[in-house]
Amino acid sequence: MKKEYDFEGARKNPYAKHLKKQITINVDSNTIDFFKRQAATSGVPYQTLINLYLSDCARNQKRLRMSWE
Repeated sequence: MKKEYDFEGARKNPYAKHLKKQITINVDSNTIDFFKRQAATSGVPYQTLINLYLSDCARNQKRLRMSWE
């Protein structure tokens, strides 16, 4: 290992904005089961499916509509 490194020509990681952050959330077991069934038929891991769904919601700025009856 060098004592010093030259970062003069360094540039930002172009993929840094796409990095994932690990979090802990509470999700109903029925919801997890739904995504696991989708994963079994699609071949895509269920956590990836959840991330894709949430990413789509954020990208399209979907608004939550709730009504109490």
